Amino acid sequence: MCSVVNRLKPALAYTLWLQTTGYSRKVPAHIGPGLRTSKQPLESVIIRPYCSRMELGKGPFFRQLFESVSSTYTYLLADTESREAVLIDPVLETVDRDLKLVEELGFNLKVAVNTHCHADHITGTGQLKNRLFGMKSAISKHSGASADIMLSEGDKISFGKHYLTVRETPGHTDGCVTLVTGDQSMAFTGDTLLIRGCGRTDFQQGCSRRLYESVHRKIFTLPPQCLVFPAHDYKGQTASTVGEERRFNPRLTKTVEEFVDIMTNLNLPKPAKIDIAVPANLVCGLHEV
Repeated sequence: MCSVVNRLKPALAYTLWLQTTGYSRKVPAHIGPGLRTSKQPLESVIIRPYCSRMELGKGPFFRQLFESVSSTYTYLLADTESREAVLIDPVLETVDRDLKLVEELGFNLKVAVNTHCHADHITGTGQLKNRLFGMKSAISKHSGASADIMLSEGDKISFGKHYLTVRETPGHTDGCVTLVTGDQSMAFTGDTLLIRGCGRTDFQQGCSRRLYESVHRKIFTLPPQCLVFPAHDYKGQTASTVGEERRFNPRLTKTVEEFVDIMTNLNLPKPAKIDIAVPANLVCGLHEV
């Protein structure tokens, strides 16, 4: 047992140093033997203490929030100097929680953006607009939904010195977008790319071939260390990376023909709230709410 602890001491010390300094680099081979967990060479393993980027002022404030009924992730990003903030994929039932957090942290919420017209929950953007003067809603111009800002490929959503760039990634729906931070360190992929999965393609203009093309052309071309934050997860996972999904995603590592066959034979049940959520989300979440 003592020998194991002694072997780990250099690696633990190195990791603690990275966390306290916010430094991100490849792990050198000399930190200790026997620490690899895959066939990947130790020299190519990347440590990315991304939370410390905000502490050092190099990146935006970042907070991941969760709504348990629909297993939806909402993301709050903000510029710590100007206090301007953006909210991604808010949920109606958690509007009070989100507003409380924004107020507690002293942020000015500029934009609430949906990655697509959701079918499994009602968006909170309409309620947020009613309660925050001047806040704008945003969604893809191809979604068929209404919003203050209609997004297209290459558009930027700015908050202070930071911004998100829009990449159109249709396939799950016509109006799906992926939002990428300016330094390409984070990608908010909506339902297009999930952790070891992807969004279904059997309703709402879904097309398996378009989704496959979107992921491979617009997401898998991002840097391998880019963090992937999806709109949902059903297994307790919180994040992945582009590099991981390119290597391990059980669907999107297949050929396009194999992928189409997989998606055709999923036989998933209809989303429980689709008949309520879609009509509401087409009008910013305010239909019969």
